[in-house]
Amino acid sequence: MNFKVAIAQVDSRVGDVEHNLHHHIEYVERARELNAKLILFPELSLTGYTLRDLAWEMALDAQSAPALKKLRDASASISIIAGFAESAPDHGIYNSALFLEAGEIRHIHRKIYPPTYGMFEEGRYFSPGKEIRAFDSKLGRLGMLVCEDSWHMSLPYLLAVDGANILCCLTASPTRIASDNKELDNATVNHEHLRVYARLLSSYVLFSNRVGFEDGVNFWGGSIAFDPSGNVVKQAQLFKEDLIVFEVDTNEIQRARRFSRHFLDENIDIVKKNLQQISKS
Repeated sequence: MNFKVAIAQVDSRVGDVEHNLHHHIEYVERARELNAKLILFPELSLTGYTLRDLAWEMALDAQSAPALKKLRDASASISIIAGFAESAPDHGIYNSALFLEAGEIRHIHRKIYPPTYGMFEEGRYFSPGKEIRAFDSKLGRLGMLVCEDSWHMSLPYLLAVDGANILCCLTASPTRIASDNKELDNATVNHEHLRVYARLLSSYVLFSNRVGFEDGVNFWGGSIAFDPSGNVVKQAQLFKEDLIVFEVDTNEIQRARRFSRHFLDENIDIVKKNLQQISKS
């Protein structure tokens, strides 16, 4: 199966859901005009990233929030992945990724590892998710990760063994310049480890990172797509809003897994057995 995917590298306004929603709809329309069947937005794209105490006010009920209804309606002809602060039924607030298709909510992933170190303070405002699962869509079986989740190798692995052929990473990664000021260190590091996941899991890996400034923090963009052999399919600009559209060919997944059988030969029973033993020691 061949289909086009769009990655929307956008700048969101903190706490301005209406503006952000309008911006999302603009990009959805552009992607639809280019015949994309899926569009991927960055982390917390609907609410902004540095919410802090605004998280209570900005958290959206996935089932009833008017903004999400409008986005569900927009998903009638194109599948949409977006980030938002979720007000959940358990009364927790989560940094979540939302998958919409055919006007319905098909899946929500709650960020499992909200970081609270260095400049990050998500753990003060967001509860950690407790589950990681792949899910079915019209485009095949997908998996979603939110930023720090992709720095824990167990999570992409779990999605892949759960059948995901396409891993979608929503990110709000801040700019850090390397010591020699000749390269963007964060872009290099993020791209390298995502390429490794693509190659080792023989899966497409799609990475949408935001741009713009919030509270003095700059986000670098550089959104990118890797094929199941770890090759770059397409890359967005640095520091500017961008929309990249590219073709996914699911035959490439089959080809990568048959050509190099490391993922086909993965023995999950060995993993389970040894994890149980390690946890008891």
